[in-house]
Amino acid sequence: MQSVNNCILTINGGSSGIKFSLYSIAVPLNLVMHGEIKNIASKNSSLQFTYVPGVVKSFPLTAGDLGDAADILVDWLEKENAFSYLKAIGHRIVHGMQHAKPELVTESLMDELKKISAYDPEHLPGEIKLIEIIGKRYPAIMQVACFDTSFHTSMPKVAKLLTIPRSYYEKGIQRYGFHGLSYAYLLEELERIAGSEAALGKIVIAHLGNGASVTAIVDGRSVDTSMGFTPASGLPMSTRTGDLDPGVALYFMQQEKMSPEAFNLLINHQSGLLGLSGTSSDMRELINIKDTDKHAGEAIDLFCYQAKKWIGSFAAVLGGIDTLVFSGGIGENAPEIRERICAGLGFLDIQLDKNSNHNNEPVISSAEKRVTVRVIRTNEELMIAKLVYSVLNQIIKN
Repeated sequence: MQSVNNCILTINGGSSGIKFSLYSIAVPLNLVMHGEIKNIASKNSSLQFTYVPGVVKSFPLTAGDLGDAADILVDWLEKENAFSYLKAIGHRIVHGMQHAKPELVTESLMDELKKISAYDPEHLPGEIKLIEIIGKRYPAIMQVACFDTSFHTSMPKVAKLLTIPRSYYEKGIQRYGFHGLSYAYLLEELERIAGSEAALGKIVIAHLGNGASVTAIVDGRSVDTSMGFTPASGLPMSTRTGDLDPGVALYFMQQEKMSPEAFNLLINHQSGLLGLSGTSSDMRELINIKDTDKHAGEAIDLFCYQAKKWIGSFAAVLGGIDTLVFSGGIGENAPEIRERICAGLGFLDIQLDKNSNHNNEPVISSAEKRVTVRVIRTNEELMIAKLVYSVLNQIIKN
């Protein structure tokens, strides 16, 4: 590794992979290296990385679970001498309940995360394991938890309540919202490219990727979002159901004798675009075969239909829209999907410019319409690095 002093390592651990990036502490933060361990617990597991500037490199590996992958990542970072340069490590923590800002990892915080790990069994246990493995091997390096739910702590209570007995709300069973690190970054980017007036206006952001959600923002604050108690709710996604009638869960338990583990596998890994199409969870593949595969076409239809519904409902919450932003892998790269979602939204003064949309330009709306529609590339890892940097600065001030 090139000699870089005072770096921040960001780690974004999921159920099947770990994304990581290394930033040198400067103004602005500079990306030194980024990579990913892909397909954990698969024959196709690999570690892919790129030094900036440079070419992508990768090598195969065997990782039975997230713990194995974490050990492999730490071993590789040691070999690259990365820990010699680290000032701090920032972790994306998907579920943080009511934590409104990033926090240093402490024993009490870890105890709290372990208590709520059942809230998100797809992410939290693995994220906790990553922190513990690194903490055991490098106890002197500061670790910072950056919560995906923090951005949505500003939502009014009416947007957080679930219609179940209130005693469960007191226990923390409520709507939290996710993709918060992405939304925080996108709001900062909107202010940078369009100014503070736009960033304080009535904004709807559609983060459409393997995970998909829509958020309503006004005065720079989240007021509602499509995901709720877990990231499985809201829009249909690559392999997640999105919102599901609770009666379906009862049917599966009673008639199909389905266990909680099997139900969790169904709603998180076997449903969404994959379940509806029966062929693929990848929107690009579905678009390529939609003309000859009826089920692929129906999966796309439902995805666009639901996204349109959420945008329309949030327009009602906000009392109109000033800016609509598309982001995420699908939102940034699929003109056809953006076009289909926006079709029929003329009553909100939303209309796309066909050429701008086709070319994935930063502004894709018609100049004749009041609502500005933008495509902004998200960067969760950079947002994590910024939050860790802010924590370091606060420590220095104190």
